[in-house]
Amino acid sequence: MGIFSFGRKDPKDTPANEAPLSAVPAAVEAQEKPRGLLDRLKAGLAKTAQVLRTDVRDLFKREGRLVDEDFLEELRGVLVRTDMGPAAAEAIVVDVRERLRARVVDPDVVLDSIRTQLLGRLRNTEAGLGTAASGPTVILVTGVNGSGKTTSIAKLARMFTRDGKRVVLGAGDTFRAAAVEQLSMWADRLGAEIVRGPQGSDPASVAHKAVARAVEVGADVCIVDTAGRLQTQSNLMQELSKIRRVVAKLVPEAPHEVLLVIDATAGQNALSQAKGFKEAAGCTGIVLAKLDGSARGGVIVPVTEQFGLPVKFVGLGEGADDLEPFAPERFVAALLEGAFAPEG
Repeated sequence: MGIFSFGRKDPKDTPANEAPLSAVPAAVEAQEKPRGLLDRLKAGLAKTAQVLRTDVRDLFKREGRLVDEDFLEELRGVLVRTDMGPAAAEAIVVDVRERLRARVVDPDVVLDSIRTQLLGRLRNTEAGLGTAASGPTVILVTGVNGSGKTTSIAKLARMFTRDGKRVVLGAGDTFRAAAVEQLSMWADRLGAEIVRGPQGSDPASVAHKAVARAVEVGADVCIVDTAGRLQTQSNLMQELSKIRRVVAKLVPEAPHEVLLVIDATAGQNALSQAKGFKEAAGCTGIVLAKLDGSARGGVIVPVTEQFGLPVKFVGLGEGADDLEPFAPERFVAALLEGAFAPEG
């Protein structure tokens, strides 16, 4: 096989300072009873909804309160704390001001304004996953270290294997041995083939080998991990461009998707991540990871507005099945239903 290897590495060979097999969620083997998509979204958005529920209710506590500038400023602050961004927050404030000029605060109007403004900003972002007309669909996955990139790749692989598709993974984050080991463990659990190279080897070479292997075995999908160093490093940007070039030589129009994984807990920092990687890698969509652990689910709004990238998937938990296609209507319904549901 030369310096590249196909298949899976024995977990016993994992170095002591790297993630053991037990660190990989065992949800593939023992999945909890599936919940409906809306229930899963509501659970994932619980912390964001809590911000709205607690702070917005405080705005309504004073009986007979008028919609004045003090009220609107407090409302703006609540909305910004969900990280939906100043533009969306300001649009909601302006809408509420116009609809309730000096009138008594009406929670239903505020709720309807939030719903209308969010849907208006998110509806045009809905997009399906690009696929190859023939041969394997090639997906590059990028993002900074710690964003949930490797776990998101595993969840994507799980989604495809669950649908009966054959998947080849490329462990292209060769500068982080722990990332390669974690992806190898996931591949073993999921029954997916993985292509690795020596630590520190050329990521583009690994990508080339992975796509070539996918073509050779007739795989349906090839998902390639990429290095996750900070977007300010020009050598990383050059490497991402090189990966795009080498995979295009093997499969026409590849890569068919370049997904940027963003950590929802990063809040507004996610915007600088998106900008750097979009410019270097030609990103086509976003995976918003760790939504279940964040009070900042509103970051979807400024990311899609500023960069014109659709959110294609949201990560809602630690299990392998906790990845859902993004649907604006379900997202907003889950957020607001959770935020304005009765207490107790």
